[in-house]
Formats: sequence, C-alpha cells, structure tokens
Amino acid sequence: MTEATLKADETEAPPGRRRLSHPVVIVASLVLAVLTIVVLQLVLPTGAAVLLLDLERGTYPATVQNAMWVVFAVGLGELFVRGRAARSERAQLRLGYLPEDETTILQAPELRRIYAVARRKSADSDGAFLPRVIQRVILQFRTSRSIDQASSLLNSSLELYLHEIDLRYSMVRYVVWAIPTLGFIGTVIGISLALAFAGQVDVQDPTLLAELTKRLAVAFNTTLLALVMAAVLVLIQHIVQAREEGALNAVGQYCLDNLINRLYEE
Repeated sequence: MTEATLKADETEAPPGRRRLSHPVVIVASLVLAVLTIVVLQLVLPTGAAVLLLDLERGTYPATVQNAMWVVFAVGLGELFVRGRAARSERAQLRLGYLPEDETTILQAPELRRIYAVARRKSADSDGAFLPRVIQRVILQFRTSRSIDQASSLLNSSLELYLHEIDLRYSMVRYVVWAIPTLGFIGTVIGISLALAFAGQVDVQDPTLLAELTKRLAVAFNTTLLALVMAAVLVLIQHIVQAREEGALNAVGQYCLDNLINRLYEE
C-alpha cells in the first residue's frame, strides 16, 4: 500500500457516516405501516379489506390485523437496517486497507500505517468488521511476533463476529414469533365474540347460521394473514442474514490473503 493510497483513503467519505439512524428507520417503518393501512382501506373491495384489515369490526381501526401490519413493518425496518449493514461491510472491502498485489510483504513500518488507518476508519464506519479485525491481528502480531497466533486470533474474531451477527437478528426473530401469536389471539377473540353473538340471538333466526359463519370466517382471517406475513419475513430474513454472513466470510478471506499471508517474522 503506497502513501498516496493511504492519503486517498483518508480523504474518502467513510461508509459509516452514510448509514441511516436505526430509530429513524423504525419510525419510518411505523409511518409506512399507517399509510399502507389507509391505502388498503381506500383501494380494496370490502371483502379484501375485511380480510386484511377487519374493516367491519366495531372497534376499527383498533383491530388485530392493523396491529399485525404495524409489527410487520417494524420487522421490515429491522431487515432493512441489516441489509444496509451487509452492503456497508461489502463496501469496506473496496477501500484498499491492505495491499492486493502478489509481491508486497508487510513489515513493521507498513503495519503501523495500516493499523493507524484501520483504527481511524473503525470509528468512522460504526465498528465495521474489517477495520476491527485488521487492528486485532496487527496488534497480536506486533505483540507476539507469531504468524500462527495472528492467524488463530483471526479465526477466533470471525467466530465472535458471526455470533454478533446472530444477536443482531434477535428483534427480527421476536417479530416473526409475535405476528403468528397476534394472529392466534385475533382468532380466539373472534371465535369468542362469534359464540357470544350466537348465545344472544334466537336460535330460530334463519340468518343465525349465515351470520355466525361470517363472523367465524373473519376470526380465522387473522391467523391466515399472520402466517403469510411471518412467511414473508422469514424468507427476507434468511436472504439478508446470508448476505451479512457472506460479507463477514469475505472479510475473513480478504484478511487471510492480504494480511496473514503477507506477514514477515523478523
């Protein structure tokens, strides 16, 4: 890595400063959920609106379906944040922290410069994996003068970061659990109200069966909608988490090829 490359890296805008604030994304998700409910109410036919929003409920807009839309939007917001994080981690690989030619050997002066750049960019990039692992490996090598120990620390760091990624999906997993739970709660409430209605109406009423069937159908709509929402979130979660873990794997390969394999024990 040349001095000119280092200076160019120092003047480039850090990716971390372009990240949206997590609370801002969640608030935007809630606003999007409200707008979605309003739009669906306006454009859908009555049957579809009853299925998706429970439009004919006396307590509307305070319905279980609307609550599920809000929780679903929060889950999408969380996944959007994770998707941006994965893209940012990939972008770190293009910043040229390490030499990528086939001849450079890293010795003490060059390691000091790389460490300084990685330390600065670790703060600028909101704790991205690549600068953090570079700092750890270089510090370990300068302390122990052992390539084996530096390589071992790289493997340990990647395992810790993989666990860190998994922890970041805790809220998404909770949302995926909460949506079907809300659906089941809505179904139980709907069945209870339908049975209460049946107990208050004359059993000889010819419309009783049709009305009771209608109310039970609305009750089961919440579970149907919840299962669809959960399936969509789980699919997106697997795609996004695979991208984030793939970015970490690329970080490990990058450091192995361009840092560990270039260290020189003096």
